[in-house]
Amino acid sequence: MAQYHLSAQLRGHEDDVRGICICGDAGIATSSRDRTVRFWTKHPEKKHGYVLSKTLVGHSSFVGPLAWIPPSDRFPEGGLVSGGMDTLVLLWDLHRGEVVETMKGHTSQVTGLAVDTNGDIISSSMDCTLRRWRNGNAVEIWEAHKVALQTVLKLPSGELFTGSSDSTIKLWKGRTCLHTFSGHADTVRCLAQMPGLGILSASHDGTIKMWALTGQPLLEMIGHTSLVYSVDAHSSGVIASGSEDRSVKIWKDGICVQSIEHPGCIWGAKFLDNGDIVTACSDGIVRIWTTDNNRFCRDEELAAFTDLISQYTLSRKTVGELKLMDLPGVEALQVPGNSDGQTLIVREGDNGVAYSWNSKELKWDKIGEVVDGPGDAAPGQFLDGVRYDFVFNVDIGDGEPMRKLPYNQSDDPYVVADKWLLKENLPLTYRQQVVEFILQSSGQNNFIPDPSFQDPYTGSNAYVPGQSASSTVSASKQTFKHIPKNGMLIFETAQFEGILKKLSEFNATLSSNLEDRFPGRGDMMIVENTIVPVQPNRPTTDHDEFHREGPDHDEFHREGPVKFVFGLGDHF
Repeated sequence: MAQYHLSAQLRGHEDDVRGICICGDAGIATSSRDRTVRFWTKHPEKKHGYVLSKTLVGHSSFVGPLAWIPPSDRFPEGGLVSGGMDTLVLLWDLHRGEVVETMKGHTSQVTGLAVDTNGDIISSSMDCTLRRWRNGNAVEIWEAHKVALQTVLKLPSGELFTGSSDSTIKLWKGRTCLHTFSGHADTVRCLAQMPGLGILSASHDGTIKMWALTGQPLLEMIGHTSLVYSVDAHSSGVIASGSEDRSVKIWKDGICVQSIEHPGCIWGAKFLDNGDIVTACSDGIVRIWTTDNNRFCRDEELAAFTDLISQYTLSRKTVGELKLMDLPGVEALQVPGNSDGQTLIVREGDNGVAYSWNSKELKWDKIGEVVDGPGDAAPGQFLDGVRYDFVFNVDIGDGEPMRKLPYNQSDDPYVVADKWLLKENLPLTYRQQVVEFILQSSGQNNFIPDPSFQDPYTGSNAYVPGQSASSTVSASKQTFKHIPKNGMLIFETAQFEGILKKLSEFNATLSSNLEDRFPGRGDMMIVENTIVPVQPNRPTTDHDEFHREGPDHDEFHREGPVKFVFGLGDHF
């Protein structure tokens, strides 16, 4: 079949483009980590170009799924539905560019949206629920899976499907599950209709599967080398998938016929009616690809994109465990060496070449090209110059950048989780979730922890996936080192910046709550379980002369040293 080529690049988003919605003939809507939804319409002069028509601002965190509502009396130019990390579902009037309904109720990130034939909006969330909204109100709520929902799909024929982090797909009739599709080994991230055959699913296990509506697996497509985030199909039978491996793959009859490299992760890939493909990339750019040579981009634009890919690939390439882009150029050979036999590796084109200093002839002798040895060729990834068996990308949401989680199979996942949470200044309550993510992503579902290990918080042995909590805790009475605690508890080492940050957040929240409860009384603080006012820049009496300074009154000060002493049972 004909190969896809770059047609257009839509620039406007300031961060990762997370979602794509094809809005009939009206245009294309995209969502982003920059907290906006942008609507693109066809260029008035360029047949294959698009221009930014509207920027919709209303979410307080990154925006993910989108759904299109065709033009009607209520929405002359059509409407959009968006879901975000802020747990909101928003309904937009495109003509006015305003929110007309705000749907509140989800307690976690909204991950999927669908519009029913009667106008109802259906949303899925990481809070494990599906919600049906009518006129801005939730008319149905039910727990669809025991763990996070990642996507929802409503077919024109009426079938409703959900995909989940439990690796299954469920078919629903109302609130009744008619069938559970099992076959993926990891999170089901995206669902799409396969015209005339059934549905498609993209998974974190790196595969795409085709299913009959009865639940029978029809086809498996293997080719991506990392998590697959999106999948879509055209009426011609062509399939497109986007992945963390930075590629969009084109499939025909189960065979990958083309792989299109991008300068970043692919969050979304959707077909236009004419067969063109729209891709959403983590570099903040929306790209359109076509097989029609009448819609190819200009040669200069294609050359710039090709150079961008080359530079990006070069920046990630390593030779002998060295990053190629960090090596000096050939001009470094003009500087004399310090001793006979000194070696120097320089970048020559796309290769690293080693030289040795010849002190007798005062020149650099070429040794040869640096190649990876047998040990270097072993599978693995680098982070900060160190090779690991795995380096996972962790999306903690709320507009935060991806965090890198390194892991070796010989490591204790609990120790790795603890160190990583402290390093990233994240709550230790996420510990078990991180451990399960590590075990699942590294294929260690049968991991057996060290029997001598004791959880410092519970005193019990480590959690074992697949077992109930009661089976992992000894029946004998547990003793705890720090609970209950009377008096002072001194920590020799701690993550002081994190503690200070949490105390500051607590103070800010408390101050806000007290102002709501006691309006007009100025700043407040708690001393010995009593709420007392704090006068700016004036010490209070009998309370160690605390006072607050600065225009925002955001810090307490006291003459002399101050100790924060608290026990786990104490009141602030």
